[in-house]
Amino acid sequence: MTNIELDLKQIINLKQYPIDNEIFIRSCENELDQKGVLTLPNFINNQTLLELVNEAKVNQFKAYYAKSTHNIYLTEIDNKLPPDHIFNYQVVSSKGCITTDQIPENSKLKSIYGSTLFKNFLAKVVKEKNIYEYSDPFSSINIHYANDTQELGWHFDNSNFAITLLLQKPKAGGEFEYVKNTRNLEKNDMGYNSVSEIIHQKKNPTKLDIQPGTLVLFRGKNSMHRVTPTIGETTRMLVVFAYNSKPGISLSKSAQKTFFGRTSDDIK
Repeated sequence: MTNIELDLKQIINLKQYPIDNEIFIRSCENELDQKGVLTLPNFINNQTLLELVNEAKVNQFKAYYAKSTHNIYLTEIDNKLPPDHIFNYQVVSSKGCITTDQIPENSKLKSIYGSTLFKNFLAKVVKEKNIYEYSDPFSSINIHYANDTQELGWHFDNSNFAITLLLQKPKAGGEFEYVKNTRNLEKNDMGYNSVSEIIHQKKNPTKLDIQPGTLVLFRGKNSMHRVTPTIGETTRMLVVFAYNSKPGISLSKSAQKTFFGRTSDDIK
């Protein structure tokens, strides 16, 4: 057993969440399949949570803040469609972000992310043979900061799954909302009617009450979702653990510039 695996026993509540147990893994897999989301409250112990919150606050000054408008499908607008078509509807996203290289090497976030035990658990739950870190120095672990009024607008993910760990919730707002199976990308069904109903508040989303220390696995490729604006002075702080199903993948230089304000060329 490696030092990372030994460390994991002092980070994750393994008695509550035996992530090497096949029965537990299967139950997680089933819940993710049925609900499109899996939440594991108190995934990390209280001491670790306190350390990670403090670490995130200490490093927040490094964050790159960006505000952008985008369509719900995270693509360029389609000029073949009318400007008022739901595909071209624009929403706002704004947040701060620090990247993998800005997180201390001895951070428990890196112990969790690099753990074979943790990666094997995730791979089985999301039905991937293996999962791999990003090859660029930025994308594997990010901490997102949402200050007062900042939000993540309605969208679909490009990836098959997302893994997050909430560190700190605001006094109000900052709620995760989603609508399962809004579209079916595999069948080229873009779900325009459902998307329009959600945007115009004719269909109510599911709200997740996520507490700090909760690990969340979410399938957002076909489920439309957002994080509502933060309200108040307490910053919403969220860790994103990003993996790929294939090795050697980097975020494109243009995406690096957009999300992080720099590219891997800037640190060579």
